[in-house]
Amino acid sequence: MKKLFDVSMLKFLLVGVGNTLLSTVLMFALEGLGYWPSTAIAYVAGAVMSFFLNRRFTFHSDEVMWKAAVKFAINVAVCYVVGYGLARLVMGVLAPLNPLPAIWWERLSKLVGMGLYTVFNYFGQRFFAFRRRGSTT
Repeated sequence: MKKLFDVSMLKFLLVGVGNTLLSTVLMFALEGLGYWPSTAIAYVAGAVMSFFLNRRFTFHSDEVMWKAAVKFAINVAVCYVVGYGLARLVMGVLAPLNPLPAIWWERLSKLVGMGLYTVFNYFGQRFFAFRRRGSTT
């Protein structure tokens, strides 16, 4: 059985720095479109970058390209909805406790969503999207 954390996590985080920079710039540049559109557009752009880099550089996947792409897309969609949905819910509960302007609660929600998405996405990519054929984990 593989270790839960290995060098792939460091490579994933390195790739993540690049796609997070891209996603963050887009997300905040497009915030006038609203919460869901701005985060969705940003994450599609970051996901395309992430797919190609993580497939070979991070996880050394030998999965057939189209199968890996479908599994990756499913993983990203689930992680996005769960991570950002949970962040929106939690921050919505906390917002009435502090008189910050609504735009700042939305921005904080996006940052929390980014963190949750990253954790969920690593495990989804490692154990679902980019598993090596014949791998038991």
